[in-house]
Amino acid sequence: MSVARDWQPASETDSLFDRDTLGFVLSLVFHIGVIVALGMVPFFGNRREVREALTLLPTAEEKLEEHEVKLPEDFFANDRPLPEVGANSSADAEMALSAAEVLSDISDVPSPVEIRAIDVAPVEINNEIKVATGLRIENLPVRGAAGEGTTGAVGAIDRITQDILLSLEERKTLVVWFFDQSGSLNRQRQTINDRFDRIYHELGVIEAAGNPAFKRHDDKPLLTSIIAFGDQMKFMIEKPTDQLAEIKKAVSSIEQDSTGNERVFSAVYTAAQKYRKYRTQAPRRNVMFVVFSDEVGDDQAGLDKTVSICHQLEIPVYVVGIPAPFGRDETVVKWVDPDPNYDQTPGWGRVSQGPESLFVERVKLRFIGGDGPDPIDSGFGPFALTRLCYETGGIYFAVHPNRNVNRSVGRRETSAFSAHLKHFFDPETMRKYRPDYLPAKEYLRRANAIKTRAALLKAAQLSWLSQLEQPRLRFVKQSEAALAIELAEAQKGAAKLEPQLNGLYETLALGEGDRGEETSPRWQAGYDLAMGRVLAAKVRAEGYNAMLAVAKRGLKFKTAKNNTWVLRSSKEITTGSQHVKAGKKADEYLRRVVDEHEGTPWALLAAKELETPIGWQWTEQFTDLSPPPRRAAAPANNNTPRPAQNEKKRMLKKPPPKRPVPKL
Repeated sequence: MSVARDWQPASETDSLFDRDTLGFVLSLVFHIGVIVALGMVPFFGNRREVREALTLLPTAEEKLEEHEVKLPEDFFANDRPLPEVGANSSADAEMALSAAEVLSDISDVPSPVEIRAIDVAPVEINNEIKVATGLRIENLPVRGAAGEGTTGAVGAIDRITQDILLSLEERKTLVVWFFDQSGSLNRQRQTINDRFDRIYHELGVIEAAGNPAFKRHDDKPLLTSIIAFGDQMKFMIEKPTDQLAEIKKAVSSIEQDSTGNERVFSAVYTAAQKYRKYRTQAPRRNVMFVVFSDEVGDDQAGLDKTVSICHQLEIPVYVVGIPAPFGRDETVVKWVDPDPNYDQTPGWGRVSQGPESLFVERVKLRFIGGDGPDPIDSGFGPFALTRLCYETGGIYFAVHPNRNVNRSVGRRETSAFSAHLKHFFDPETMRKYRPDYLPAKEYLRRANAIKTRAALLKAAQLSWLSQLEQPRLRFVKQSEAALAIELAEAQKGAAKLEPQLNGLYETLALGEGDRGEETSPRWQAGYDLAMGRVLAAKVRAEGYNAMLAVAKRGLKFKTAKNNTWVLRSSKEITTGSQHVKAGKKADEYLRRVVDEHEGTPWALLAAKELETPIGWQWTEQFTDLSPPPRRAAAPANNNTPRPAQNEKKRMLKKPPPKRPVPKL
C-alpha cells in the first residue's frame, strides 16, 4: 500500500528541470565562461609584447620568392668531380677537413685576387752566391761546420762514420778518401789505415760484402775509392770497391811526395768529374768526399770552380786538417826524423797553414822590445779548405794533439809533426766570430761598403812593424857631452818608427766614423784591437822621444852620488796633453776588446798590450865606474898527478848523422 502510494506518474504540469539539475547547469556555464575569459586576457591585455616575442620563420620557398640570395664575393665553386673525399666533395661540409687524406698545397678554388700588371725596375745582381742543398731535402739550404776542434784524427773519423751511416739510411753511398802524400802525414795515414777495420765493421760493409743479395756491383750499399795527392794526384783504386783488403792495401801503398806541393783542390775537382755518374745516372748514390791534409793547398785559385761542381752534384766535403794560426800565413812545425838511425833532435820547419780568413784581418805589430807573439789558434781552419766544407754542407775538423783551452802550450810540449800554437780557444765561444766564407768579389764588396773593414784590411796589408826594438833605457852620465850624444843616438830609432806608426794610425782612422755601424763581432774586435794597439805604440814611441829630449836639455840628480838615468814604463803620461788624450783613447779601445770579447784571440792580445804601461818616467841610480880588480893567480902545488887512464873509454860516442828538415 505504501509503495503504490509513493510511485505515481508525473503530471504534465511538472517542469523538465528539477531543482538539482538547474543548479548543475548554471555552475557548468559559469565555469566555462570564466575559463574562456581568462584565455582571452593575453590577446587583449599584452598583444604588443606577444608580437615582439614571437617571430614566424618563413619557409624556404617563401624566402627564395621574396629575396634574391647573394653569394659572398670570395666564394667559388668547383664543378670538377673529385674521386677523393675532401673540401670539394659532395659530402657534408663538416666532413671536409676531417675526412680529407691529403691537404693540397695548391687550392682548387681559383684566387679571387685580380693580378694587375705593374712596371718593375730591373734589379742588377752584383754577384751570384750559390747555396748548398742537403742530401735529403732538395731545397733546404745546408751549411757545414767551420771549425770542429779535436785532439786526433780518430775522433774526426768517428764523427764522419756517423754521417756515412745517415747517408746509407737514405740511399746507397760512395765515399772517396783523399790522402795528402806529404811526409808529415805518414803517421796519420797509418793510424787511419788501422782504423778502417773498425769503421767498416760499424758500417756493416764486411757483412754486406758476403751477402748474396749484393752480388752485383751496383747493389753494394757502400763503395769506397782512395785518392792520393801531392804535386800530382793518383787514383789508388780505379773502380770503387767494398773489399776492405783492397782498400787497406791502397792506403798502405801511398808513396811520400818530396816536392812539398799539395794540389788538393785539383784533386777534389777531378774526382767530382770522375764520379759524376754516381750522382746523375740511375741507380743514383750519395757521394761523400773525405780529405786528410795538413796544409792550405797550393792551388787555391781553383777553389771557386771546386765549390761550384760540388754544389751542382750535391757532394759534401769533409776535411780532417789543422787549425789555422790567428792572423798569420805561416807557422812552424816540429819535425823529428822518422828514421831512428838518424839524429832525433827536433827541428822546426815553416809550413803554410793560414790565415783563417780570405785576407789577413790583423795588424802586424810586434810588442815593445821586438817581442813577436807566439802563434795562437784562430779557432778555425785555413780559409779555402774551410770554405769548401762550409759551402758544401761538410765539416772541417781542426786537429791538434796538444789542444788545451785551459792553459798555454810550450814548444817542448808540442808533439812531433805538429805546429806550435801557444793558446787555444773554446769552439763554442769562437762560433760567433766565424770568418766570412764568401767568394773574393763578394768579400771585397762587403768590406768596401763599411769603412771600418776597409781600413782594417788596408792596415793589415803592411809588413810587420816593431814598436821599439830593444829601446835603450839606461844612460850613464860620465859627462854632459857624452850623455847628450848617447841620448841623440837613442832618439834615432824612435824617429824612424814614428812616421810608420803615424801612417798606420791615419789608415785606421779613416774607418773610425763607421765603427758604430759595424755589427759583426769579428770585425768589431779586429778593428778595436788594431786601433788600440797602434795608438798605444804611437804614444809610447813619441813619449820615448820626448823624454829623451827632456834629458838632453838637462836633468839634475836628487842624490849627489847617483850618476845614471834609467827610463821606466809608467801609467802616468807626462809628455803633453795630446799624448794623454791619445793614451786614454788607446786604453778605452783595448779594454773594450777585453770586456766584450772575452775568451778570444783579440782579448788575449789586448790584455798583453795592456800589461805594458804607455807612459814613461826617469829614475836615477848609481853605477860604479871603477875597473874591477884583477884576480890573483892560484899558487902552484906539488900534488901527485893522476895515473894515466884509457882515453878511448872516456871518448864520447859519435853522434848519429843529422839530416836537414825537409820541405814539409
